[in-house]
Amino acid sequence: MSGLLKPLRRGVWRYLGDRDILAAALVTLLAVIGTLGLLYVVHLMRTWRLARHAPAQAGHRGTLLVFGRRLVEGRPEADFIARLERARRDALDGRADRVLLLGGSADGGTSEAEAGQHWLRQGDWPSGVPLTLEQVSVDSLENLRHARELLRDDDGGPLPPVWLVTSRYHLARCMYLATRLGFDASPLAAEDRLRLSRRYVVRLAMEAGYIMWIDTGLRWAALTGNRRMVARVT
Repeated sequence: MSGLLKPLRRGVWRYLGDRDILAAALVTLLAVIGTLGLLYVVHLMRTWRLARHAPAQAGHRGTLLVFGRRLVEGRPEADFIARLERARRDALDGRADRVLLLGGSADGGTSEAEAGQHWLRQGDWPSGVPLTLEQVSVDSLENLRHARELLRDDDGGPLPPVWLVTSRYHLARCMYLATRLGFDASPLAAEDRLRLSRRYVVRLAMEAGYIMWIDTGLRWAALTGNRRMVARVT
């Protein structure tokens, strides 16, 4: 059974035992029914629009946050490799001051960040661009919360502008969370362009559902005064 339950230890699924998250899911379901699905359509369109129009090259020099993804036999899979390659290209083009590789390990093995660093070190990497590993997170929210701590100055100054480097289907959720957490963030797509394969359409649809769930839950928490829920994404 442990093998079957392994996917439930990461991502949004690991929160299903939390009563606040389950309440948010119920409120979201009622909102979707009450709007005849329009609420979901709005989030889907926003997710698709950012996926389609996000730039594939950083517009200015800055800090790159590269989101990890589940490893396959301890190595990056195709989506993660595309994210790493995007970071490499911008670093070689002089568009990166610093690169943070985000992602821990759900099973105690090699972290996503460590595997990403190993992959990058096997090819060209500019010596003047430091690689920092964030290895304690297992989902996008934790990625960003720990990255914020790594980037925050001891004097409590503002966070530096960052580029969020990830797959096009994942950009909308990362941008939403980064904005909630106080980042000055811009999207940077791993792929050169959006290609709507069957798999990609499914991923976009799932991401729109995640964002709708988070956003509706936070609005409900603010309305009902649930500070514990709001504090999760601030």
